[in-house]
Amino acid sequence: MGFLSHLLILLLLCTISAESADPSGVFCNTNANISNNQISSNIDRLLPQLVQGTILNGYIATSFGKAENQVYGLAQCRADVTGNDCKTCIEGAATEIRKRCPKQADARIWYDYCFLRYDIKNFFGEVDTGYGIFYANVQNVTDPDTFNKELGALIDQISSEAVVPGNKGNGRGKTKLTPFLTLYALVQCTRDLSQLPCKQCLAIAVDTFNFPNFCNNKKGCRVLIVVAMFDTNSILFTSL
Repeated sequence: MGFLSHLLILLLLCTISAESADPSGVFCNTNANISNNQISSNIDRLLPQLVQGTILNGYIATSFGKAENQVYGLAQCRADVTGNDCKTCIEGAATEIRKRCPKQADARIWYDYCFLRYDIKNFFGEVDTGYGIFYANVQNVTDPDTFNKELGALIDQISSEAVVPGNKGNGRGKTKLTPFLTLYALVQCTRDLSQLPCKQCLAIAVDTFNFPNFCNNKKGCRVLIVVAMFDTNSILFTSL
């Protein structure tokens, strides 16, 4: 990479890291505990289906069980990762989520490369803003006016791409801030969302990122909510 510097802007609903056992975020809903052995068994039988479907298609939304014991699940890899990284990530996520949330019937887990969740409530197609995690780099950019102008234009561009039918909720792009500094960006909704909920999801994440005194002008920032994620980092996308 030489002397070329890179900034990564990542805005997406679901992410997980293939190279790390530590998730970016975990949510175990203590108000939705597993009420019987059948629900627990259905979760255990749902998880392999989520893994298999994600490995084959990069995404799956499905359910297992009947009536009050039915469990709904969704899993998705980041659009730019390789098949092997997706496989490693989602397999790890399916194992880790049961360790982290052994008693909960509503659980979500994020890594850099994928996302997985399950619930006894049918959440497909919904924009859920009930949970968030926030991280920020302590360092500021050196030219905030240029950075914010270019970042805003890039986010508008790729957010518009993400809601185009056929793009599967995914938008990617890049722009040069200086001859030696390139800004990369990716936005992604979970693929159960239609155009309008996806647009709402991305708008919520951007608004959260722009919250005063938190991500503003920061070299690195990550906002994890149930419906979206915004991340600035020094990692280049796998493919852009």
